[in-house]
Amino acid sequence: MTSSMPIAAEVLQPGVQTSVQDGGRPGWRHWGVAAGGALDAPALARCNLLLGNAPGCAGLEVVLGPMALRLRGNGWLAITGADFGAELSGRRLSPEYRTPFEDGQVLTLGAQPQQGARAYIVLGGGFQVPDVLGAKATDLQSGFGGHGGRALRKGDRLPVLSGLPLHRRVGLAPVAPQLLLRALPGPDIAAFTPLAQAAFWQGEWTLSAQSNRMGARLQGAAIAKPALGEMLSHAVLPGVVQVPPDGQPIVLLADAQTTGGYPRIAVVIQADLWKLAQTRVGQSVHFQAVSLEEAQAAATQAQADLATLRRSISLFA
Repeated sequence: MTSSMPIAAEVLQPGVQTSVQDGGRPGWRHWGVAAGGALDAPALARCNLLLGNAPGCAGLEVVLGPMALRLRGNGWLAITGADFGAELSGRRLSPEYRTPFEDGQVLTLGAQPQQGARAYIVLGGGFQVPDVLGAKATDLQSGFGGHGGRALRKGDRLPVLSGLPLHRRVGLAPVAPQLLLRALPGPDIAAFTPLAQAAFWQGEWTLSAQSNRMGARLQGAAIAKPALGEMLSHAVLPGVVQVPPDGQPIVLLADAQTTGGYPRIAVVIQADLWKLAQTRVGQSVHFQAVSLEEAQAAATQAQADLATLRRSISLFA
């Protein structure tokens, strides 16, 4: 299906903190700029694979609904990640599918996800917003990128480039959130007592409602403060697990600050960070220690899995 008129999405209901996100803007942390981008990067990648888009095309990250978009022009859309019970002009859409839309149809998402925590919506060709520092991702903390550097509002209009001509609906197997987080021992782990280390690795941690795009705040039995004295600020990055004075760990996410002063007990591996994006408030997570070699193998496997999906989808192009 192709369109002879400009394709766009008009926001009828924005939901809560819906933002434009892409693969982020790496390479600026030395200037204090977070990489940002989709918290569930594999989900956004699957959207773009389904639509034949370039890997870095921008989509919408949906945290809470209800949300509604009026679609202009004729094209294709894909939704991955959390299942918000999406409907296209009253017709139920399955997650992890691409489907055609026609001019004037309304895409709606419910108030709460039926599973998972964040959904990603992409249209064929990708949403077109200005590049800032090489990316379209919204940095909500600093107020730049995306659509005006902010979450979407009612009345916003997002233009879309025409995508590839596609001819049939294609779907992927649902991706179930897994609540085991593989992690490397952190730079400061030796400063924690053996009991404190055991409490971290063996404990059950629940996601706090105070979590955001900067960090996943966890709640559980407090970890004893290490005997480090006053720490100087040091570089941090997404995946680092900090332990503040209250003993409740914080896993840094895509919009995290670039420096911090809390001791770093662990680092969640890159291949598992998406799991926190799909963890709901109150759900439990556990940590599992892995080696650097296992972390590297997991990253390689994640790329191989995407390549397999790309080949599978190409069979139906």
